[in-house]
Amino acid sequence: MLLFMAAAVVAVPLATRLGLGSILGYLIAGAVIGPSGLKLIWNVSDILTLSEFGVVLLLFIIGLELRPGRLWNMRRDIFGFGLMQIIFCMLGIGGALLAYGVSGSALAILSFGSALSSTAFALQLLREKHELNTSYGRAAFAVLLFQDIAVIPVLVAIPFLTTAPATPGHSSPGFLAGLGALAAVLVGGKYLVRPFFRVIVRAESRELFTAASLLMVFSVAALMEHAGFSMAFGTFVAGVLLSESEYRHELEASIEPFKGLLLGLFFMAVGMSIDFSLLLNQPLLVFAAVAALMAIKVVAIYGAGQLFRYDKEASRNIAFLICQGGEFAFVLFKLAAGKNLFTPETAALANVVVAVSLVATPFVFAFNQRFLRSRFAASPWKFDEVPNEGSPVILAGFGRYGQIIGRMLRLNEIDFTALEVDYEQVQTVRKFGSKVYYGDASRLDLLEAAGAANAKIFVLAVDDIEASVEIARIVKQHFPHLKLIARARNRAHAHELIDVGVDDLRRETLASSLETAHVMLRELGFSEKRADQMVRTFRKHDEEMLHAQRKYRDNEKLFVDYSNQAGLQLAEVFRQDAIAEEKD
Repeated sequence: MLLFMAAAVVAVPLATRLGLGSILGYLIAGAVIGPSGLKLIWNVSDILTLSEFGVVLLLFIIGLELRPGRLWNMRRDIFGFGLMQIIFCMLGIGGALLAYGVSGSALAILSFGSALSSTAFALQLLREKHELNTSYGRAAFAVLLFQDIAVIPVLVAIPFLTTAPATPGHSSPGFLAGLGALAAVLVGGKYLVRPFFRVIVRAESRELFTAASLLMVFSVAALMEHAGFSMAFGTFVAGVLLSESEYRHELEASIEPFKGLLLGLFFMAVGMSIDFSLLLNQPLLVFAAVAALMAIKVVAIYGAGQLFRYDKEASRNIAFLICQGGEFAFVLFKLAAGKNLFTPETAALANVVVAVSLVATPFVFAFNQRFLRSRFAASPWKFDEVPNEGSPVILAGFGRYGQIIGRMLRLNEIDFTALEVDYEQVQTVRKFGSKVYYGDASRLDLLEAAGAANAKIFVLAVDDIEASVEIARIVKQHFPHLKLIARARNRAHAHELIDVGVDDLRRETLASSLETAHVMLRELGFSEKRADQMVRTFRKHDEEMLHAQRKYRDNEKLFVDYSNQAGLQLAEVFRQDAIAEEKD
């Protein structure tokens, strides 16, 4: 176990720093210490057996998150677009495999497994780009959610498709026994689990609650496996049944660390089992298969997006985001190979193709973001023609932040021109009577048309950091007379805005955080005067530190050292103020 932890501690942070993601880090760590690498580990099958509990816990948590109400609200994207994406990808991949000579159960499993995408990779990329809440980000999330659901019945079906010879003295429990086990899980999840956890909670022991959670999950897994079903399926069902219980968050918090550890071990075991010698012996075959897989999925997903009336840009973004193989492919291929549905050589090639597609994902996504998006950006809607109404204020961005500013201006009968680049957002706020123009504030011609040359104030309330900095640069360069008030999402964003000459910026969470701190201090017994003074002191010190940190931002050590020293200085100021108040 020490060897696994050491390999993970080295490989995972390195892969994450290179933008490859933690999953790929685990795969690399396993490949290095496994039979195809340094040969430090040989008993891969035993490790895989243990690490499968990571997948079991993952599906239990997925079940916990799939509340019926949430599924219903997203039903069109999940069960419509998600299903269509799977069908289109399976048809394309299946046709290629059929031409390659694959048939039968192997064709079905390989087509379905390859049609899946990596939830971990895709969501990580969306979070990094702050695009999870865009229209294409929400659609991609729905597809990934459907894939997580769709994989369950396939995991259940594989044991029944087995061509492996029966072990002497053992027989399959039978379909009726499986249904009986499923019924037991459904009844137990609905009527027994809550009373069980009520008893555990009364003991007021977090460790006991964690142990009870793991006991329940592993018991359900063992029951379903004994009945001939997939362990993962049983725990998924149990998770869905508990998704609306009062213990949902506690269960998720208790199981999450074990899920992460065991899932990491699973990916390391998969990395050990991947025959990377194929890359050396048959590099053309591997890279051709990877290119074919990703190209087929891009075309299929783009077509499905167009069929569901997503615009061309959103369809393309979704296609390039989820065109890789997925982590569940490793699970399916291992299970299918274990049931003799295809040969170990086929499973080895399939695993290598999926692993290499994961490696390629950050580069393929960056190609779309930096090259295709800028050259083929298209929208079914034309930007509004923005009239020059002589408004003294131009407001760029009319989301949750900009809307509050707009309401204050409207209530004081101050004219303003609002620009918003998200067409769906424009349509939504117009329903509530807001006058907003659909337009990109980074376009100089639109700013000129909006009357920026004669306006007094430019409020930059855009959510996207890169777009915000670009707009600030254009405004400072072409309209230097404008008073520019900018929203900063975080300290790094603030530093970038300061670099382009913004001298009046507002960090979006600072004021609300300080208000919360003020209420907390009052509740803890501090006087109103003392609480006000502490908040003012903190704000002043933090603003000074923000500007001072800017010169150290490229040197992590100096940045951390300065921040720690500044924190000590602030603590001393608070201590001296407290002493002075006691004397008064």
